[in-house]
Amino acid sequence: MMNTLNTEKSAEKPFRKTGNPVELTSESPLHPRRKSHRIMVGSVPVGGGAPISVQSMTNTLTANVSATLQQIAELTAAGCDIVRVAVPSQDDADALPEICRKSPVPIIADIHFQSKYVFQAIDAGCAAVRVNPGNIRKFNEVGPSICKAATDAGISLRIGVNAGSLDKELYAKYGGPTPEALVASALKEAHMFEDVGFHDFKISVKHHDVITMVETYRLLASKGDWPLHLGVTEAGPAWQGTIKSCLAFGALLAEGIGDTIRVSLSAPPVEEVKVGCKLLEYMGLRPRKFDIISCPSCGRAQVDVIQLASAVTEGLKDVTAPIRVAVMGCIVNGPGEAREADLGVASGNGKGQIFIKGKVIETVPEDQIVDTLLTKAQEIAAQMEADGLVPVNATGPVVVPIQHPNR
Repeated sequence: MMNTLNTEKSAEKPFRKTGNPVELTSESPLHPRRKSHRIMVGSVPVGGGAPISVQSMTNTLTANVSATLQQIAELTAAGCDIVRVAVPSQDDADALPEICRKSPVPIIADIHFQSKYVFQAIDAGCAAVRVNPGNIRKFNEVGPSICKAATDAGISLRIGVNAGSLDKELYAKYGGPTPEALVASALKEAHMFEDVGFHDFKISVKHHDVITMVETYRLLASKGDWPLHLGVTEAGPAWQGTIKSCLAFGALLAEGIGDTIRVSLSAPPVEEVKVGCKLLEYMGLRPRKFDIISCPSCGRAQVDVIQLASAVTEGLKDVTAPIRVAVMGCIVNGPGEAREADLGVASGNGKGQIFIKGKVIETVPEDQIVDTLLTKAQEIAAQMEADGLVPVNATGPVVVPIQHPNR
């Protein structure tokens, strides 16, 4: 009986080979997505089972239209779906019409303190506006007018609650930016929007602490079906912020929570997008693109794996075809991992076995491994491009080359 049950379960859910491209990316392989209602941010659907979108924010002076549009183009090329721009001044608000008109992706205006910029952003053609109830002056009074303007323009809003700008009364009531305080703030504004018949909004409740952030989103997710924008605010420098974001997003996405994400890093915005896209790929929520796997350096390695992986990564940094390259340094796992990749090398004893699609095609001396891999990878990528198999907005590998201290 047990064997029969196991067979039936296997038939219901076939084995998912690691790294296989997936056609449907709206559902996680780990957990059913939380049911939320759908809104639109320009042409990008958010919530309601739509694929999880990646957002970032420009760090240019928005009033500098050419610089802002250039950065938006770079973010789009890296795979960004939605871009947010800061609007702290009148000059920034005046720049929005041209930016919205020329941007290849939907633009969200980020508004704090002065509600007049919200109305200007809506008139300028922004796809959505992010408002922070904790610091918009007299938000309870202007909120209904904002909802009406958004309704008339057919755009959506985001309620953005942050630990660093929590309403003073809620801060005092809950003793700080606790999950309960952040959710109370979000619910207060959500209900105000809903009371005037406005439902086209998503919510974010960001905190810099991973545990607090996860607990806050879990609590908010249990209170209603609003689309949720995930973010760890002020996450820190690139390496630290990447770890924090991957931990928090991974925990929530594994539970089906989250409809759009923004990785916040003290780094160029393009790096945020690269991390966000790869995170979704590795969670099975985006089709696999270009990927490099390499083994750790250990006592079994018979080659300098760190140098080898870094050289291959650098040489293939511009490849966007969805191929997997394995750079392996010993005979224990090397042949197996290389065999599973589209292209791989198992190195040892001063030479490397080159694998393509599971078969050894040649064995080369150690000093020829890098050049051989680069040549074969370019050939495979070129063929995939010719066959129309390279996804739109495909991105290169997200691997940080490791520099030896003495170099």
